[in-house]
Amino acid sequence: MLYQLYETQRALMAPFSEFASAAAKLYSHPLSPFTHTPLAQRIAAGLDLMHRLAKEYEKPEFGIKSVKVDGVEVAVQEQVAIQKPFCRLIRFKRFTDDPVALADMKNHPVVLLVAPLSGHHSTLLRDTVRSLLQDHKVYITDWTDARMVAAEEGPFHLNDYVKYVQEFIRHIGPEVNVISVCQPTVPVLAAISVMATEGEFTPRTMTMMGGPIDARRSPTAVNNLAMNKSHSWFENNVIYRVPPNFPGATRRVYPGFMQHTGFVAMNPDRHVNSHYDYFLDLIRGDDDSAEAHRQFYDEYNAVLDMPAEYYLETIRTVFQDFALVNGTWDVDGTLVNPADIATSALLTVEGELDDISGAGQTRAAHDLCTGIPKERQFHYDVEGAGHYGIFSGRRWREKVYPQVRDFIRRYNPPAQALALAAPATADAGAQVPARRAPARKATPAAGA
Repeated sequence: MLYQLYETQRALMAPFSEFASAAAKLYSHPLSPFTHTPLAQRIAAGLDLMHRLAKEYEKPEFGIKSVKVDGVEVAVQEQVAIQKPFCRLIRFKRFTDDPVALADMKNHPVVLLVAPLSGHHSTLLRDTVRSLLQDHKVYITDWTDARMVAAEEGPFHLNDYVKYVQEFIRHIGPEVNVISVCQPTVPVLAAISVMATEGEFTPRTMTMMGGPIDARRSPTAVNNLAMNKSHSWFENNVIYRVPPNFPGATRRVYPGFMQHTGFVAMNPDRHVNSHYDYFLDLIRGDDDSAEAHRQFYDEYNAVLDMPAEYYLETIRTVFQDFALVNGTWDVDGTLVNPADIATSALLTVEGELDDISGAGQTRAAHDLCTGIPKERQFHYDVEGAGHYGIFSGRRWREKVYPQVRDFIRRYNPPAQALALAAPATADAGAQVPARRAPARKATPAAGA
């Protein structure tokens, strides 16, 4: 019933949101006579804020059309490598007609970035992807909003998540390097552990960032809620059926709007101040600050529904039974035993001020992966970084990404012989000379 009430409220607010948007333009457009009336800027700012508070936020685009590789601007195209009912595996294919840059890109390590299925879309990792594309071939898991998946597709369990990750790893091949951010650190470690137990290849490197490997360590408010409420409480209070106006009608889900409410409730003052600052920026005409606010909240307010069975099983497995660290989790009859991982290298990353996954929760992976030699295990604490700061923003770009990049390079073997056009890139860690080849005729763009 709550979901239906929410949808009714959203439908009622939609016309007011559009009216506020149109009225804001009426008082701010330079050709409108209302722009020159007293208090026009304040009225336009107030209406614009009203529009943004009432509007529906759809899934944003990655919007990564190009990146620089060794100083050369290369085109980027999104390609769907695998289409599953609840997830797409997307590859960011890079194209250039510069033979030196192309030779370099072809020998970049391959990265599978596993995005969280925890309320936000995978586009939350846009900054992560953009940085990785400078030095890697990048794939990402793009999870589907459960309300858009027809009920006929059946349920989606936590073990299905694990099997999805395994399928994606097998598709990319033994050269893959896996990066998991937040929630997926647990199912990703389970997926790789089972692959190791069953004698399959495992990724060259595993990078785990800000995830609840062992949620008992330094529990946060998020952990306490999950640990202190019973399984039946979650099932009876936060699980609803998708209304009939969506493809996934009747599917049981944990609605995205409830997750969003929880996000906001963690820091309500911060969000109120942010919206007030946005109002002041519009009055002052500070377009850069106002646009930064829009970009952040366009992403932050766009949420997705999670399949009920997946959500409830995650609560029980990760935050109540601690099945991974207790050695009691099995995937289709195979016990999850991280100690069986022997050939991969491991890097864990934690933010000093992370209020989602507390200190030591991600680092716990080292205590479980005892089969990995100590000289292949690394940990990095990011000073001054909160949860989002370890994978997005200035600290990610300036502090974390260089660590991740160098770690992956270290455990990817040197590139084999390259084309004669780029002999300087024969080593994966070598620097491409700043001096470019002489001007030449354009050739068809190739990709990597």
